[in-house]
Amino acid sequence: MNTGLYNPFKNFDFKTDKCFLSGDGFTSPLVTINVLPDWLLSMANLTGNEQIQLLDETIRTYKSLVVPCNSTVYDQFVSPLEDKIALAFGKGYAGVVALPEIDLFNWIGKLMYSFLYIEMQGAIRLQQLSGDGMNMSQGLMHKFGNLHTMLQSIYREVVLEDFTPWSIVVVPLTDADTAFSFRDEINTLTFSLKFKDFGIIACLQDNGTNKRYHQEILDSIKERALSAQQFEELAARFFYSAYLFNRLPEYNIMPVNDIVYIDAMPLRGTQNKALFDAWANKTYGQVLENFWKPWGHTLFEIIKDPTAPMSYFEEPFLPTAG
Repeated sequence: MNTGLYNPFKNFDFKTDKCFLSGDGFTSPLVTINVLPDWLLSMANLTGNEQIQLLDETIRTYKSLVVPCNSTVYDQFVSPLEDKIALAFGKGYAGVVALPEIDLFNWIGKLMYSFLYIEMQGAIRLQQLSGDGMNMSQGLMHKFGNLHTMLQSIYREVVLEDFTPWSIVVVPLTDADTAFSFRDEINTLTFSLKFKDFGIIACLQDNGTNKRYHQEILDSIKERALSAQQFEELAARFFYSAYLFNRLPEYNIMPVNDIVYIDAMPLRGTQNKALFDAWANKTYGQVLENFWKPWGHTLFEIIKDPTAPMSYFEEPFLPTAG
């Protein structure tokens, strides 16, 4: 195995001729793997013909979303990770909450990076058609590159030096038969999923900051089952605060022999301002309106009292608005 660090954003390696995780790190052949694995489609009673709209506005079916993976990486590392997650999902909340967070991070990160890989292909295709340069900020590419480096822990040893790069929350749901659904926001690397009797919310590149930001509400609901509306409200808070998070986490990344050591730089750096921009109830209400679409709540209804947006929690513990 090549022990050097592979960064697909350096040369925009999204042409399906290299493993999406390891690049040219292994000599065994490439295979294509489904972004949404077969076990998940089967468990969720999905056919794979369900459709999703990508950022370039193309419509794709779940089963058409594939990425190239080295057969050794898949057989020895990705497949065992999928087996572990499938076993946990099969047990519901009890199984998922017992998973090590690194396994959830790797699985969610692999899922989001796979979507990003496909979105990058679409962006490159549009760029080729239009003749413009790649319209992606250096900050975003840096963030995505850091996530990809951390995901190499799926197939090689990566040591996170006394920090976790993620915020992950797993909660029980009152409805034990919740249909499978998920959301993702690629720019902020934020993700939520609900299925069976559990819900998952994850921010993949915040060094745990969003979880600390919402600690009051998390403490108040500890081990309490949430209704569907409560889960979506909690997810909306994380998606909005991830948008307000105004730092680009920096890391010292040092490969030594076969091991990659990653150390987090202080988030505050030389800036004196808060880690989050000011919370605005109206903007939060707009996010919440989208998350509460199944229940038909309008923005007017949600922020009827601008100082206290509508909430399904007895004590909302909302961040103080700026």
